[in-house]
Amino acid sequence: MDYFVIEGSAELSGTIRPMGNKNSALPLLSAALLSREPVTIENVPDIGDVRTKLELLQGLGVEASLERSTCRIDAANLRADPPDPLLAARIRTAVLLAGPMLTRFGRAVISRPGGDRIGRRRLDTHLLALQALGATIEIADDRFELRAERLVGTDIFLDEMSVTGTEQAVIAAVCAEGRTTISNAATEPHVQDVCRCLNAMGASITGVGTHDLKIDGVDELHGTTFEIGPDFMEVGSLIGLAAATNSSIRIQDARPQEQRMTKIMLGRLGVDWDVEGEDIIVPAGLDLTVTPDFDGAVPKIDDSPWPGFPPDLISIALVVATQSKGTVLIHQKMFDRRLVFTDRLIDMGAGIVLCDPHRAIVMGPTRLQGERLVSPDIRAGMALVIAALAAEGVSEIHNVGQIDRGYERLDERLRSLGARVERFSE
Repeated sequence: MDYFVIEGSAELSGTIRPMGNKNSALPLLSAALLSREPVTIENVPDIGDVRTKLELLQGLGVEASLERSTCRIDAANLRADPPDPLLAARIRTAVLLAGPMLTRFGRAVISRPGGDRIGRRRLDTHLLALQALGATIEIADDRFELRAERLVGTDIFLDEMSVTGTEQAVIAAVCAEGRTTISNAATEPHVQDVCRCLNAMGASITGVGTHDLKIDGVDELHGTTFEIGPDFMEVGSLIGLAAATNSSIRIQDARPQEQRMTKIMLGRLGVDWDVEGEDIIVPAGLDLTVTPDFDGAVPKIDDSPWPGFPPDLISIALVVATQSKGTVLIHQKMFDRRLVFTDRLIDMGAGIVLCDPHRAIVMGPTRLQGERLVSPDIRAGMALVIAALAAEGVSEIHNVGQIDRGYERLDERLRSLGARVERFSE
């Protein structure tokens, strides 16, 4: 496995462009299976999770390739076989094969979900939506087996504003008989990408970008070419990188309108930036000082469904908070293991009190020291890279395959900004 050796205390500078949104690319690789014609998806990041998903599709008879950020999917010869359980266990979006399989073959197998180990990640929202559309479900130890002679449109109120649960319901409903309404739907940019791509394939989805979707089923979908947007999680990570390392970084084509809540939350730590067109410019020399609430209370940075602060950026905010003067409460509501990586930051010298699995109090600023670290998941791995670049001395970050799952050529791209990051194999 590979690991990074990072020499900290380097002030970075330059321009960087975010890669395409991985959380758009992965569900779109499933949505493309609804068409028997080729589907081309542009601006796809060449990351571990995408490569795993392509391998999973190839094992089902799909012609799937990725070259120069362009994926071509031809599912004309898709087979109704159960997906490879070992590959499915590595990525959470393997569950999104259910909708296309039910649509084309009337049966589907869902393995237990893979992806980041950040706590329990229930599938109930997926299963309840598919059940409402007419699927029957049998539960086995390691999988769910679903069958439906025909999916039929219905009124669905999701039991939680789940991103992949919303995508599952949408993908399954676009070829269902009649109208489907989905209320309490997630509205993240990647959910919108999925809806817009399906519409480009011939689906009829209205209400895109709202919590209420209306879908009129069609008999079949055709091929299309669709370009996904920039990864707003990566944009937020790069903003945090610039702030924590006191660096001036221009982030090109960053869609500043998607970072409005990030600006509010990181603004509580003293982070600010300028906007030029679609570029975000984070200046060096920011006064990283925590702003208390109007009544003088300790402020809080917490996550919530879109357009709230994304849970994937909580770990980034936590690292920035270690470099900000003052005390702040970090409250991660959704996953009960996302904050466990704070023990690595404490080993580096951070002033953090982990109150419970969901809340941490950060007292800064603290001068971090280089340390030997292990990346537990994608976002915590990126947070540790930022911490290592802000620290004094040299750090090693192991298990960087987790980081590679979500960030394309991160070490190479950071070196273009002046970061001292090297990759080694062990």
